[in-house]
Amino acid sequence: MVRRTKEDAQRTRSQILEAAEKAFYKRGMSRTTLSDIAVMAGVSRGAIYWHFSNKADLVQAMLDSLHEPFEALAKASESEDEVDPLGCLRTLLIELFRQVALDPKIRRINEILIHKCEFTDEMCDLRQQRQSACVDCNGRVELSLRNAVHRGQLPPTLNAARAAICLHAYIDGMLGQWLLLPESFSLHDDAERLVDVALDMLRHSPSLCG
Repeated sequence: MVRRTKEDAQRTRSQILEAAEKAFYKRGMSRTTLSDIAVMAGVSRGAIYWHFSNKADLVQAMLDSLHEPFEALAKASESEDEVDPLGCLRTLLIELFRQVALDPKIRRINEILIHKCEFTDEMCDLRQQRQSACVDCNGRVELSLRNAVHRGQLPPTLNAARAAICLHAYIDGMLGQWLLLPESFSLHDDAERLVDVALDMLRHSPSLCG
């Protein structure tokens, strides 16, 4: 009976997240209420509050699902024992572009985050969560770049902290432009070249050194 209850709870949580994703994509975050999500999920508002403390918590749970497929590669590039940290990072970024292009769910969540997320007073918790996530992401990328420098894959004078911020901004900007104008280029077919543009910047930009 306990197992069945846990399974039911997990099923309800998944229903809520799926409904939230569809509602946010259709109406944007600020115009979507928890009542809207409850109706779409076929549950009560109480069921939502059982799983999530507020709308920001629900959004963060939806965003967290994006990281799971890439966690192994990310950890590999951050490991001092990895002999090809830059190669791991390259593979991760290529897969990121291709999954956004091919997977409707991943594409919708990224579009919600980039183009349909308004940091209103109601969503101030989410803003703080996104700030923390951004700092964490920059730190993890910086660690990967330091490992690549150590392995001789990037210039020894590379400012890894500055380079991590630039790389993060490039990836976000590329995703944002494609989601807005998907017909302007093929994120899937051009994924390798687009990532290599960023890595060439790390290898050859004098402004990223020192």
